[in-house]
Amino acid sequence: MYAIVEIAGQQFKVEEGKKIFVHRLKVEDGKQIDFDKVLLIEEEGKITIGEPVVKDAKVEGKVINQVRGDKVIVFKKKRKKGYRVKNGHRQNFTQVEIVSINGKTTPKKQAAKKVAAEAPAAETVAEKKAETKKPAAKKAETKKPETKKAADKKSAAKKTEAKKPAKGKK
Repeated sequence: MYAIVEIAGQQFKVEEGKKIFVHRLKVEDGKQIDFDKVLLIEEEGKITIGEPVVKDAKVEGKVINQVRGDKVIVFKKKRKKGYRVKNGHRQNFTQVEIVSINGKTTPKKQAAKKVAAEAPAAETVAEKKAETKKPAAKKAETKKPETKKAADKKSAAKKTEAKKPAKGKK
């Protein structure tokens, strides 16, 4: 079940249990608030559209807290004119949790809790299966003899001896 509601001049798609950020409302934290401008309600595939609002429909919410959004930088510039202006802005928001639509709370929350409770049991079964499987034995790595390196060192030593001139001879 969801609804489209107009809050503070903006339209929001809301569902029960969801948290939304709306422009600053003058309501204290923890208070209940009702939204009467419900434009659309969808309930079990049945859609009700208002003209312009749905009659006798309301969405109940609970104010969680008042917050400020991220800073937005506004930078204006005109080339070759020496005109530059830099301003910052932070929008004020109210976080609202949707409690119910039309005064009805859906049993989906209870079903979701049951599924969450059953999920750990399924994980433990998978973990038990993984424990019963034995890891494959690794083959012992054999080291190759380093004959090439020793041969390279000997040949390098012979080359340097050949290049050195003998002392005393001109």
